[in-house]
Amino acid sequence: MRIKARHHLREDAIKKILDNLRVTFGEGVDAVFAGKTWEIAETDEEQDFIMINGEPLLFSVDGDAFPTVRGALRLKPTRKRVIVDMGAVKFVAKGADIMSPGILDADLSIRKGDLVIIADEVHKKALAIGRALVNADQMMGNRGKAIKSIHYVGDRIWNLEL
Repeated sequence: MRIKARHHLREDAIKKILDNLRVTFGEGVDAVFAGKTWEIAETDEEQDFIMINGEPLLFSVDGDAFPTVRGALRLKPTRKRVIVDMGAVKFVAKGADIMSPGILDADLSIRKGDLVIIADEVHKKALAIGRALVNADQMMGNRGKAIKSIHYVGDRIWNLEL
């Protein structure tokens, strides 16, 4: 993945992104993201990154900003979060999709197709970002894949250097 261009975001674009993040994650986003230097880094792939004080804390997926794993570690969200058992952690941290039997808890507002943050059960720290394959009420206690992993600790996004 290569960065093609990098430029500062306008105030109205920042406001729009913050408003959308507040709807998804609550008012806690202001403490993490507001009042900082915002840039967009355009890549040669599908995702563009929103750099906040030089760190890739958000990325653009389908035109909407969503926290990267680094951003989720700063944000510590309780919404759009799925908790996996410790037995699943080593697999999730290597990019595996999340299977229903490994899910202990899920935010009930999650719907099929939503981006979600996958966290461990002990520390509640973000391990990965994924796309829900089923609604939250179908994630727990069922069989099969529940979340398709799209970004995880140690992948090319995590290691992005600018």
